[in-house]
Amino acid sequence: MQYIKFGNSDLTVSRICMGCMGFGDANNGQHSWTIDEEHSCEIIRRGLDLGVNFFDTAIAYQSGTSEQYLGRALWGYAKCEDVVVATKFLPRTQDDIRAGITGQQHIERMINRSLANLGIDYVDLYIYHMWDYETPIYDIMEGLNNMVKAGKARYIGISNCFAYQLAKANALAEKEGFAKFVSVQGHYNLIFREEEREMAKFCREDNIAMTPYSALAGGRLSRLPGETSKRLQEGSYAWLQYDAAAGQDSVIIDRVVKLAEDKGVSMTEIALAWLLAKVTSPVVGATKLHHIEGAAKATELELSAEEPYVPHKLVGVMAQNTQASAKESHVWSAGNQKI
Repeated sequence: MQYIKFGNSDLTVSRICMGCMGFGDANNGQHSWTIDEEHSCEIIRRGLDLGVNFFDTAIAYQSGTSEQYLGRALWGYAKCEDVVVATKFLPRTQDDIRAGITGQQHIERMINRSLANLGIDYVDLYIYHMWDYETPIYDIMEGLNNMVKAGKARYIGISNCFAYQLAKANALAEKEGFAKFVSVQGHYNLIFREEEREMAKFCREDNIAMTPYSALAGGRLSRLPGETSKRLQEGSYAWLQYDAAAGQDSVIIDRVVKLAEDKGVSMTEIALAWLLAKVTSPVVGATKLHHIEGAAKATELELSAEEPYVPHKLVGVMAQNTQASAKESHVWSAGNQKI
């Protein structure tokens, strides 16, 4: 396993981050393909054996059971200081807003619940999972800064945002002396490269770590055309992300198949090797042992050729962000002051 300094932080992380969305009680979440605690623990332990020290989860994954499975597995085999744990929180719900819960109160409640689930006193990286268009960014940044000052989070990151939002947030943090976002977790892989429009360039200039999710495009970059899985069959969100562009993507997928055959490696290794040349540490989900084993092997492979690519239409969370961003310009207000 290779390791890398994590942006503008003191963290050192493995080049592969184990994504834990596939862990957790399927009865407490939206996904029927998640795996139970025994098998989750087996995969986490195998990841540790392979040198993976970076683990990403979220309170939203299976109602917190992903965090619980991860915590119980890690502390059975590793020391807190030897691993880097990241978790995420979602925006306030409408019920929260009606109840008068502030953005800062929400952040503290969420991190306290995550820490209890994980069985630790602090997380290394606390990630703003999705932009909250109903809460001023000042409240979010001050709330996160309070958690850093309280010792509950070492660093903060952000997910599912535009480059201008990240730039605005970090500019405010610098002005106010708050903790800045040191990482961004966006949707980026060999067949979905919209982060290259602005985000990748911005992150290079400001040394912000990129830890993209959907690194294998929901399995499309790791299976031969026509092969399927339970997740591919039931992954309606992935259909939304990729099916509209299946024709143009097939050119790249076929290229991945050929390169894998020529080099005698898996499609997973080819797709991740391409991504590893562009980001800090891709988040790779694993629900079988060979998933994390293939991901670890990718760190040993180097590619040189660029692949054909046609830009995609933004979908899912980021499409919603586009609409909300146009309507909710007031989120940039801090009191009566524009930031």
